[in-house]
Amino acid sequence: MSEIVPHEVIENKIFFIRGHKVMLSIHLASLYGVEIRALIQAVKRNAKRFPNDFMFQLTWDETESLRSQFVILNDPIGRQGVTNSKRGKHLKYLPYAFTEQGVAMLSSILNSERAIQVNIAIMRAFVKLREILSTHKELAHKLKELEGKIEKHDEEIVAIFDAIRQLMAPPETPKRKIGFYP
Repeated sequence: MSEIVPHEVIENKIFFIRGHKVMLSIHLASLYGVEIRALIQAVKRNAKRFPNDFMFQLTWDETESLRSQFVILNDPIGRQGVTNSKRGKHLKYLPYAFTEQGVAMLSSILNSERAIQVNIAIMRAFVKLREILSTHKELAHKLKELEGKIEKHDEEIVAIFDAIRQLMAPPETPKRKIGFYP
């Protein structure tokens, strides 16, 4: 079965914000094929399903930081409200960030075939990301152990070289001259 959205596309839309792996409402609406406004309205109608650890709204600073990284600069934001007022071409509303649990909860309020397929693809991307991070943690731990062993061996090698240098060094006491002394 061909995937509705490639994993790479989804993985590129998962960000680490406030200590959580999240997807932004802008990207989710695009993936689900709905307007951002409609997505947010559906979420607000079902607010009890989205506690703070499932979804939170970004601050202006976080939004500007993401814009500076080109994450949401040219995304389909116009449907939510790009204003041409004194702020120029900026977001009118702050985007929402959905954690993995929040994305899973979206599947219960968005009831289309596309939403179901996209949700399955997103859940698989989160699982794959978690596996990758787990593998990296294990590798980092093993590398740290190896560094510790190498440091211990380095200290031992330095001690061996010091001992060899001491053996090769001339004796510190001067040699007596041969012959008789008055």
